Amino acid sequence: MKTSAGILLYRMQDNVPEFFLVHPGGSFFVSKDQGWWTIPKGEVLPGEELLHTALREMKEETGYHCIGPFTALEPVVQKGGKKVFCWAAPGTFDAKALVCNSFEMEWPPRSGKFKSFPEVDKAGWFKAAEALTLINQAQKSFIIQLTESLATLRRI
Repeated sequence: MKTSAGILLYRMQDNVPEFFLVHPGGSFFVSKDQGWWTIPKGEVLPGEELLHTALREMKEETGYHCIGPFTALEPVVQKGGKKVFCWAAPGTFDAKALVCNSFEMEWPPRSGKFKSFPEVDKAGWFKAAEALTLINQAQKSFIIQLTESLATLRRI
């Protein structure tokens, strides 16, 4: 089973949580929106600690160095079978400052030509309702878990 790890960055705006999501880059995702956004995440390298993967991927996909504190959320298994581990962390990243790695792929398909694409083509902060419509179906659990956790903290 493939394994990924990522960070769900959040901030409070007028006592309402907002969640930071990214949209995957590349020609396949250009016209895909609802259900295609994700937490910044990536595959765990052999022998790599899960949280280290999450932090590395956050930096590679956004340019943001996340400092925590980190709260582990319950992992999910996506439709294709990939298990995704996630940590929530407060942050203030400016989505307009997005800087990410790129990848190459044959484009157009079977053309023999290769084109470079950003791993992430856009990012944004979203309140829970909008985040739940945009994020990958399996990853909705991360938004729900964190929303419930933050609501409990506000009641204390």
